[in-house]
Amino acid sequence: MPFTTSVVADQPAGFATPLLAVAVPAGSLPASLAGLDAQAGGALARLYASGDFAGKKDEQALLHPGGAAARILLLGLGKPEEAGRTGLRRAAAAAAKRARTIGVPSLGFFLAPEARGSLTARESGQVIAEGLPFGQWHYSEMKQPPEEKKPALEQAVVLAPTDTADVMAGHQVGAAIAAGQAVTRDLQVLPGNVCTPSYLARHAGDLVRRHGIKGTVLDLAAIRAEKMGGLLAVAQGSAEEPKFIVLEYEGAAGPPIVLVGKGITFDTGGISIKPADKMEDMKYDMSGAAAVLGLFEMLGRLKPMIHVVGLIPTTENMPSGTALKPGDVVTSHLGKTIEIINTDAEGRLILCDALSYARRYQPACVVDVATLTGAVVVALGHVASGVMGTDDALVEELRRAGDRGGERVWPLPLWDEYRDLIKSDIADVKNSGGRPAGSISAGWFLREFVSGYPWAHIDIAGTAYSDREDATRGKGPTGICMRLFAEFVLGRVSGER
Repeated sequence: MPFTTSVVADQPAGFATPLLAVAVPAGSLPASLAGLDAQAGGALARLYASGDFAGKKDEQALLHPGGAAARILLLGLGKPEEAGRTGLRRAAAAAAKRARTIGVPSLGFFLAPEARGSLTARESGQVIAEGLPFGQWHYSEMKQPPEEKKPALEQAVVLAPTDTADVMAGHQVGAAIAAGQAVTRDLQVLPGNVCTPSYLARHAGDLVRRHGIKGTVLDLAAIRAEKMGGLLAVAQGSAEEPKFIVLEYEGAAGPPIVLVGKGITFDTGGISIKPADKMEDMKYDMSGAAAVLGLFEMLGRLKPMIHVVGLIPTTENMPSGTALKPGDVVTSHLGKTIEIINTDAEGRLILCDALSYARRYQPACVVDVATLTGAVVVALGHVASGVMGTDDALVEELRRAGDRGGERVWPLPLWDEYRDLIKSDIADVKNSGGRPAGSISAGWFLREFVSGYPWAHIDIAGTAYSDREDATRGKGPTGICMRLFAEFVLGRVSGER
């Protein structure tokens, strides 16, 4: 069964559940939990008095009081003024992950009012609804079921005895965002022999059918007719045909936001082949495409009043007798010629055609997202994604959206001096500027194909997936940028930029 969340007006004391998760601030036992503590025979007060739990950030304590709640899980948020949206979202995710690993079919979640800080009830409802499914998410469909199978976590109930209507309103938004992020992660995790360009195209078709979104998929013949030389060049070494996916959500009139997602479903590096170690992770090279598809899942469920277009160029990057070679020159959709220095700098080749294609929409702005460069990992590690663009206001808008969504981005400069890194002796540009400023030279390459609209680029190579487990998630896909896109789009609807 799919995981569901809901909101009820119940108090935590007396709420019957296999697991009651309670988010609390740093300090002493909150007064709002007096009734729950009495029902638990004073177990909460004794825990605080022992000094074993103080509500510090990410601190957890699991109790078995034997009352209506079989287990009580206390989750520390730290100081209320410091926790905010990200801290509460993280606590909700940690609660769901703990419930899943314990093996309970349902849980209740309560935010102690003392821990809410400056968050509104609506904001609290939204981020809790985002966090719970994030922590519950896991992928086991390709494994044999274990002999001793634990119950699956199927539902979570958010307890909101006060401001219930506002919490419910926030929950509606958060649940739609969570559904989009689940789609993003479900696509990211799939192996390259399953998640092919055709598979992404079929998923887009499913979105069109379920949500009434407009959609078109350009096949190989249509891509050739469009003269998308960058996409064709990368695809020519693969037995899988490329696709160019176009989605359009028309919730309002006016120029659209255009979101572009890199859809390399597997990246060997081509002729400039990658090292074998960790090449299996290159199934995540379509994470930008997954974020765009996840965003359209949210749009279809929430139906906000805005106009959004999604563009996804998708192909494999493979070595073969027909593959693109270093030294080749290809002609892009815009008409600019590109000297190929490194066939592993392929993402920018397919994105440049999409950025050129976007002109026909006369967009309000264009944002592309891609696992583009290893250099961004050197610059920012796995904490933040890099962002750069032609419009400082747009870049700042994305930064703020990332802060609200808990998916931080940090600006990198596109100064004119960096343009020299991609100058070619025989073509208009070359596709690689070498190791120095690798993320910025890649951004400058994309900028060469931007014409007539504000544009920004987000490099998620360091944040798309994780090889480490923590309290909120296992190893694997993070769904990065889907929440950022949601906050960006919904911010334009509400005027919160």
